[in-house]
Amino acid sequence: MTDAAVPTPPSGKPIRGKLSRDDIIMRGSMIVIGLYLLVTMALPLYAMLSKSFSTYTFNLGAYEVQVSDETGANFSEPVSFAAMNAEMGVVSDSDLIAGSDGRLGVTQFFPDFSFRSPVMYRVRNTVDGGRFLVGSTLNEGTDWTELDSNTFRRVQLRPEKATGLGNFQAYFSTPALSNSIKNSVIIALISTVITVTLAFWFAYALNRSCMRFKGLFRLVAMAPILVPSLLPGIALVYLFGNQGMLKELLFGASIYGPIGIVIGSVFFTFPHAFLIISTALAISDARLYEASVVLRASPWRTFWTVTIPGARYGLVSAAFVVFNLVITDFGLPKVIGGQFNVLAVDIYKQVIGQQNFEMGAVVSVVLVIPAIVAFAIDRIVQSKQVALLSARSVPHAPTPHAAKDWSLFAFSSLIAVFILGMLGVCQFAALVKFWPYDLSFSLNNYQFDRMDGGGWGAYFNSIKMALLTAVIGTAVVFFGAYLVEKSNGFKTGRMLFQMFAMLPMAIPGMVLGLAYIFFFNNPENPLHFLYGTMAILVICTVTHFYTVSHLTATTALQQMDREFEAVSASLKQPTLKLFTRVTVPVSLPAILDISIYLFVNAMTTVSAVVFLYSPKTSLASIAVLNMDDAGDIAPAAAMGMMIFYTNAAARILHLVASRGIMARTQAWRGR
Repeated sequence: MTDAAVPTPPSGKPIRGKLSRDDIIMRGSMIVIGLYLLVTMALPLYAMLSKSFSTYTFNLGAYEVQVSDETGANFSEPVSFAAMNAEMGVVSDSDLIAGSDGRLGVTQFFPDFSFRSPVMYRVRNTVDGGRFLVGSTLNEGTDWTELDSNTFRRVQLRPEKATGLGNFQAYFSTPALSNSIKNSVIIALISTVITVTLAFWFAYALNRSCMRFKGLFRLVAMAPILVPSLLPGIALVYLFGNQGMLKELLFGASIYGPIGIVIGSVFFTFPHAFLIISTALAISDARLYEASVVLRASPWRTFWTVTIPGARYGLVSAAFVVFNLVITDFGLPKVIGGQFNVLAVDIYKQVIGQQNFEMGAVVSVVLVIPAIVAFAIDRIVQSKQVALLSARSVPHAPTPHAAKDWSLFAFSSLIAVFILGMLGVCQFAALVKFWPYDLSFSLNNYQFDRMDGGGWGAYFNSIKMALLTAVIGTAVVFFGAYLVEKSNGFKTGRMLFQMFAMLPMAIPGMVLGLAYIFFFNNPENPLHFLYGTMAILVICTVTHFYTVSHLTATTALQQMDREFEAVSASLKQPTLKLFTRVTVPVSLPAILDISIYLFVNAMTTVSAVVFLYSPKTSLASIAVLNMDDAGDIAPAAAMGMMIFYTNAAARILHLVASRGIMARTQAWRGR
């Protein structure tokens, strides 16, 4: 008996199988989460980019005015404001460039103007689309509007909108603004070199020596992750400021500027670099070191020919991560930067200080470029990484060496003193009554309700926002990663989803927050109701930290063989049942890691939410910024330490919960 021939369709193309109910549900769910990323990331960025190309200028030739005599009866010939300005020169070309809400008072074109004068005025638009305000009334027609002197002083011209590169030309032609690019890049490069160097030797000490107290040093190294980036700036003010404890050590230099930004940047980026480099150094093949000994290579030559090449991908990745963190950070340069302008602070000044949203969008576009370049290069380098361990590799174990171990112990101790010293200074400042005149201890600085910033309500808002971010964000991120990794077919959709999931890593928080203003604060947007609520803070925070969480989830899911899905399908069990009963329990360690990552970052984030909070949704990290602006530095330090203790408690709770859950659900790992 022979097998029946399989019929071939006339087109010659293979027949696609019918989608199952589970396939439809998974693809539909992926589309829903993909739309979430589109709405919360891509569309706001597009709105911001469009805003950067929107120019607003006053067209003085589009308005005419007539002035009566003293009797108010006979009017002069019409004359444009452009002609009047050409004669008197009261408004410069730079003053004619405005924001979308710009206004230009007309009385400055009349040097002898008096609002008590009996003189009458007539104003009109000479072109369709011209606009001027009389008080709050908008006039868009071309008919004459007659006004007395008292009313005429309330006339304001409105700018005309155009599309072009005018904002970028204005930005790069303003030295004070364009210098921020150079300042940001230089600071980021210096901070990167110092941080990566220190983090490498610290990681080397913990992975390649036999020194004592490694666990304690590792714990101390992670402490800066638990505080907002503003806190090291406050610590530096108390250490090296005008009334600082150690200001003599700067030999007359000021901490307010590049010195302070670099020191603070090293502090808050150190754990990020340490984690990456430590992971790279933890993987090594002992056979390479044995070969080096056999070949009688010196320890220094072994270091440069074996250790450094083995850790090169970790070093490169750490360098780009640190560079990205420094160049996009807002909190630290805002506190300690003084008059030293950087890009992130320029965005804040343009938006909050000058209400020039278009120029803020321009600076945001400029800031995105180095961030995306750094991210892209890091991705390229990571894609070229090769496996350092094979099945025949032998794990490298350090051997005791007294001189080396004690030298690395001394170096690690200095790093630990630096980190703990910064935190200790902030805690000390938060407890003294009045620095530096009354150093007795008091809890007055914790009476946040008596100060600007939102009081204790801001602190509890932060906890609420962090919990919502951790719960909602973990659910969305993990389920989205599951759909990408475990869906059948739908290659194009999965690729687009993956692209959207990776995009947040390259977008600075300050840029994302400003993009949310342009998108969600638009009255024509049906999602406008979210603006100013706790929901938009949660959405922005989840989106901002989506990429790292997504990568964590996909890494955990890739460790699970697709055989689980095949078995489930053969038993005709729904995919969602497999997800809830098998995938989630097996992946609980990764889920807990994602949740604590989102919680901690939600507590410490400043840049992503600084434009989005309302009086009712002020956060603890924003309270630190506002109290520092108001001169309440000690209460700002106290609030910063409250964030630190909250995150530390969350970390401890996470550790205890992880151990308990691992014991109950991960027993199979010990078999």
